[in-house]
Amino acid sequence: MAKKNIIITGAGGLIGPLIASRLLNDPDYNVVLTDLLDPVVPAGVAHPENAKCLKGDITQPAFIETLLAAAQPLHAVFVFHGIMSAGSEANYDLSLAVNVNSVRDLLLALRATNPGVRVIYSSSQAVYGQPLPARVTDDVTPTPEGTYGAHKLLTEILINDMHRKGFVDAFILRFPSVVVRPGRPTNAASSFLSGMIREPMNGEECVIPLRDRGFRSFLCSPSSLQENLWRVLHMDSGKLPRHIRHINVPGVSVSIQELMDALARHGGEDKLKLLKEETIPDLERILRSWSPDFDTTTPLRLGLTQDESGDSIVKEYIDSLKK
Repeated sequence: MAKKNIIITGAGGLIGPLIASRLLNDPDYNVVLTDLLDPVVPAGVAHPENAKCLKGDITQPAFIETLLAAAQPLHAVFVFHGIMSAGSEANYDLSLAVNVNSVRDLLLALRATNPGVRVIYSSSQAVYGQPLPARVTDDVTPTPEGTYGAHKLLTEILINDMHRKGFVDAFILRFPSVVVRPGRPTNAASSFLSGMIREPMNGEECVIPLRDRGFRSFLCSPSSLQENLWRVLHMDSGKLPRHIRHINVPGVSVSIQELMDALARHGGEDKLKLLKEETIPDLERILRSWSPDFDTTTPLRLGLTQDESGDSIVKEYIDSLKK
């Protein structure tokens, strides 16, 4: 049986390598990894020979053409490239070019070369803004308060219509904040949620950009997200209406205090000394525009999975450091 060809854009970030690892442990997939910087094949996978890395600028139509030609016949595309929340707020034009225009150009190219191909698009729960209920349900209208969320929502609308027309077979995944991200801080407003665990465990300080330990965020672990990406890749397209393709990916609502308690419990009380609480108004404004909790009834009904708690997320990361 011929291998299935998969493209992952933004493959140098966190989320791309998560699904790349899963795919490259299965002999049935070829994976094309692409990013602006040299993408890297995840370490330890069973079939690294099934990966191809392409460095290029996806805002350029010529590179999109090269990318699609490298993965024919194409089975699916994970669209993960983008400028994060704080970065988008700081540079509107860059966000427009990357988060909107490049995705539109990619989708239109797919319509021409691979009509009906499976597309899994990484949106964000930042599409929601205030006023919000205590828990966001399926009937809450997105009203983004930041450039990042607004540009994600613009692209969602385009994808919904392209799916309805049969140009692509799409699922839109609105991600929670993914914690704990390995590596270095990102330009996401929520970056500190990983940093406040990761940096102290590495003997480094982390700044929490608001003085409110009761502040809650909706989080998921890398492992649960990896599993959910795999499940959506194989999900029956008919599980969602033709013109409503988004899924709020399951997570758990966790406070800063609960994350601090988990850090002390699993990493040691001494790590708390490396946390510095400050007020950074621009970041706090973005953070407080997001919902602290989401109703997970629909994604769980669709067959997605959910982390047990914030404590389990922190424990999973700290345990991974011991391996």
